[in-house]
Amino acid sequence: MTRPSPIPFEEIQAILFDMDGTLIDSDDTAVANVARWLRPFLGERAAEVARWLLMKIESPANAFITLADRLHLDEPLKWVTTWRQSRRKDPFIANFQIIPGVLEMLHAIPERYRLGIVTTRSRHQIEGFLAQFPDLAPRFEVTCGSQDTRRLKPHPSPIQEAARRLNLPESACIMVGDTTVDMHAARRAGAWRIGVLCGFGREPELRQAGAQMILPSTADLADFLSSETI
Repeated sequence: MTRPSPIPFEEIQAILFDMDGTLIDSDDTAVANVARWLRPFLGERAAEVARWLLMKIESPANAFITLADRLHLDEPLKWVTTWRQSRRKDPFIANFQIIPGVLEMLHAIPERYRLGIVTTRSRHQIEGFLAQFPDLAPRFEVTCGSQDTRRLKPHPSPIQEAARRLNLPESACIMVGDTTVDMHAARRAGAWRIGVLCGFGREPELRQAGAQMILPSTADLADFLSSETI
């Protein structure tokens, strides 16, 4: 959060959140899984090396997703993603780890902001997340998952669909996410962009992808909004 905000908060009516690395700690879960395999070889350094490896993989993976979108190959990728999600068991779905401070942040955001979730996860997984945190469910007015649009982020259609369901122009929405895919989708949709560093995204690449503000964590959002609207 090192630059003055260009976002006109007095005109913002909705805030849309990615899930992985933004609301939930799936990135730390991935690090733990990789570290478990590395620990016999690296001992205490396993977690550090696992995070480094996954961060190195993240940028090429996001670049591949963006390229697939430009080549109109994202629909086959969406089919694979949906199939993989359908194979996951309910115990996995019911074990989301929310990022520290995010629960409190969501309750602290002023009621004038309408909230939504825009993710590549399935509708079933979104429902599982909201069922695990039932006090959050009424706060999210709209959700948009992998079955709700033909194309996935970084295509703008998921954000456009969320804005349509809210009956708002995209320019009245902020997208909060931890990856370049989130930033590209929001920029192409005409929404405002806040990048967060609690996932695998790094500040230089998020800014290059169009992030207009960077926060250390999604948990900092409510305090940031308060400081911007005083």
